[in-house]
Amino acid sequence: MSSDAFRALPAVDELARHPLLRAYENNVGRALVLDAIRAQLDAARAAIRAGQPAPTSAQLVDALIERIERALRPTLTRVVNATGVILHTNLGRAPLSADALQALDDAAASYANLEYALDTGQRGSRYEHAEELVKKLTGAEAALIVNNNAAAVLLILRAFAAGREVIVSRGQLVEIGGGFRVPDVLRESGATMVEVGTTNRTRRADFENALTPNTALLLRVHPSNFRVVGFTQEVSPEEMAALAHQHQLLAVDDVGSGALLDTAAYGLAPEPTPQASLRAGADLVTFSGDKLLGGPQAGILVGKQTLVTRLKKHPLTRALRVDKLTLAALHATLLHYLKGEAPQKIPVWQMISAPLETLNQRAEAWRAAWRAAGLDARVVDARSTVGGGSLPGETLPTRAVALYVPSPDAFVRALRANEPPIIARIENDAVLCDPRTVLPHDETALLEGVARAAHLV
Repeated sequence: MSSDAFRALPAVDELARHPLLRAYENNVGRALVLDAIRAQLDAARAAIRAGQPAPTSAQLVDALIERIERALRPTLTRVVNATGVILHTNLGRAPLSADALQALDDAAASYANLEYALDTGQRGSRYEHAEELVKKLTGAEAALIVNNNAAAVLLILRAFAAGREVIVSRGQLVEIGGGFRVPDVLRESGATMVEVGTTNRTRRADFENALTPNTALLLRVHPSNFRVVGFTQEVSPEEMAALAHQHQLLAVDDVGSGALLDTAAYGLAPEPTPQASLRAGADLVTFSGDKLLGGPQAGILVGKQTLVTRLKKHPLTRALRVDKLTLAALHATLLHYLKGEAPQKIPVWQMISAPLETLNQRAEAWRAAWRAAGLDARVVDARSTVGGGSLPGETLPTRAVALYVPSPDAFVRALRANEPPIIARIENDAVLCDPRTVLPHDETALLEGVARAAHLV
């Protein structure tokens, strides 16, 4: 390692005077440019210590421009979902409908009557903007919107079971995304969890035998991201509600995915709905806004008026409250259900209900385009997945395009580096692109990005 290599590196001020970097300084500010120069010089020194030659001034400037551009790019960006996973948690779950996007734009670009009653000119409640629609669609007496479903469960447990016992089936102690577990939520609420039954079989008698004077409520958690099959038994919502009410306890049902439509009508397994849970006698029901409901991330809590009123007044509710953008998008999404147009207007349901012939036509068009670009592209039978903590193990038949390339791993890396990034999957040594999850306005970007990747790897 020669000291000459270090001396060959220009000084910070010398680099800052370069015309290209001066232009960036005028646009983005001197502080960002100087930070980039110092970081790049540190990287160059580390490379020299590792035995590499000193970069030229031109190489340093090129690297600096790339570093500055990278710093200016948003870390949260649009991606093209070609995986075939409809509710892809890592890709933000449900895309919003055109009406929901318009509602977001209207609410974001102006002031809004978030907590202002237009008829009286007095302070109003933010929760009234979606509550009436939720009540109409579920048959609930009252509703409350918080920032996600785990928050809804936490709020209920904190308000009604802190310092007391909550009985839950051992087979429903699920772990959700990111390593968060139902027992952890129970513990943070201040409640004591009482596990009953076994992983695969829980009976009403298990709940009944666990009751004590310190029991506050019975909790049912829909295992929405896994399935136990074979020798199984569980307590139905009706049984749980009857037992809870027999002992003057609360029956709380976390149904998870927020399906307001009958999933069986679309060739999928039945998914519990909040409507059915309320009819079964549950006092409080919670579900997500950004799964099968097809709206923004939110936790929706429905149930008896007296209970929901107490929750609205609980101090924790303020920490869990949603903003005007969530409420605007949720209201617009719920209107689709009220109008009976959810399958036609909500992207999640458009994808679920997409006819196989339509998917095949899109796949054939992609195949022709990519073959013209020199790729070995073939239309194949495949399966799409609902995903996102909904309908575990359930798939839908699809027609996808399989790209046979020398290195599938290198090809999907090139797709991820595209602008916008394209996320595909590897299956049977081919890169698979599923038209079911590619939104119409993303199709051109997909076609061009795949063709571009073919020339990079």
